[in-house]
Amino acid sequence: MKNMKEYCGVFGIYNNPHAAYYTYLGLYALQHRGQESAGIAVFDGRKIVYHRDFGLVSSVFSHRILEELKGFTAIGHNRYSTSGASDSPDNIQPIVVSSRIGKIAISHNGNIVNALLLRKKLEDEGSIFRGTTDSEVIVHLIVKSKAITFEDKIVDAITKLKGAFSLLIMADDKLVAVRDPWGFRPLVMGELEDSIVFASETCALDLVGARYIRDVEPGEMIIVSKDSIKTIYPFEGLNCRRSQCIFEFVYFSRPDSHIFGKSVYSVRKEFGKTLARENPVDADVVIAVPDSGLVPAIGYSEESGIPFQLGFIRNHYVGRTFIKPTQKTRDISVKVKLNPVPDVLSGKRVIVIDDSIVRGTTSRKIVRMLKEAGAKEVHMRISSPPTRWPCYFGIDTPTKDQLIASSYTVEEIAKFIEADTLAYLSLDGMIKAAGGRECGYCTACFDGKYPVEIPEEIIEQAKKES
Repeated sequence: MKNMKEYCGVFGIYNNPHAAYYTYLGLYALQHRGQESAGIAVFDGRKIVYHRDFGLVSSVFSHRILEELKGFTAIGHNRYSTSGASDSPDNIQPIVVSSRIGKIAISHNGNIVNALLLRKKLEDEGSIFRGTTDSEVIVHLIVKSKAITFEDKIVDAITKLKGAFSLLIMADDKLVAVRDPWGFRPLVMGELEDSIVFASETCALDLVGARYIRDVEPGEMIIVSKDSIKTIYPFEGLNCRRSQCIFEFVYFSRPDSHIFGKSVYSVRKEFGKTLARENPVDADVVIAVPDSGLVPAIGYSEESGIPFQLGFIRNHYVGRTFIKPTQKTRDISVKVKLNPVPDVLSGKRVIVIDDSIVRGTTSRKIVRMLKEAGAKEVHMRISSPPTRWPCYFGIDTPTKDQLIASSYTVEEIAKFIEADTLAYLSLDGMIKAAGGRECGYCTACFDGKYPVEIPEEIIEQAKKES
């Protein structure tokens, strides 16, 4: 609907007789991070068994399938493709391979920007790839490493990577968690009785009843085995600037999660309060485009003193495969997901809060719906700065020429979406609301300052796929 799509969610648990079931629950909590496919791999002390398929967690796993996934260590993955074709079963994770060093399973959240170069080198050396994801490159690097121990093979592999990677790797009766040295993607560590748990967000820990211990630090590798929990820092000396994705707070993470050491709900609410201070307007009611606009709308309402109401009701039962065979039904697609409430809107000056504007077409439909429902004025406020640059670190954004803010002024965008006024949260206001520049955020989608150099072949590939 927004043309800016989630990336992936990962979950892992070590030393639990119900490992597969807890992983299933963890993926359920992380469903918002990817709806294309889901998978779970389990280690029983001798072998890795797994199940993967297209669809939501609830449809991929039945009670019978979970009963067959017996073992004490498990990793899982929800996928929304940002690299690799979404319709290939070989791209569903966890990726499980048999090799000369045994069976390995890997779950990856992020995007490797030097994956094409690494893949070509591996293929030239004789590696055969089954899928098209950048995640499979990591597996080949581990298997081909000349290092002696399993841990050193992982270190050898990950230090060749550039870009975003929060990884869970399972093999040799060990569970390994890795976060890239820039810290693009969130990854947290928890404890459940005698089990160690890792997840993309704390909401997954909450669901399984695990106690949050801490975030996996940028550049940290944690090795969990039956004898110990060991931490190493393979990237020391690389001088990587901490670049945590600030869009996690804007849109992707669940508001009940804590990521990067902060409450998503509190940061998102502060976005709304700052937006109200920066861009006030006389109005009768504040509403939100659900779901990610709800919390900043509450913040905007509290700061401005203008009452908040539910101006839209969202249909939560519409999947991403809604069929739109004709232009007329394509125009109805937004109404299928959102329906305005005329009693809230009729005759009112309305402030509508949304998290972002990508191409602008959805925003225009929303404004039209509000006016058709009787709104006298529609003032759109966006709880993030204009999105002017594509992301290459795991967000499936359009190319620069398809991002409306990269080519048009705020006034021109307001005219295009047919809003009476339009205003965005400032970049400085967003960073301050999220804790300040000392927190180390990636804001490349707003200012074009990429923390990692983007190879030209990645830019060209993105253009072809968009």
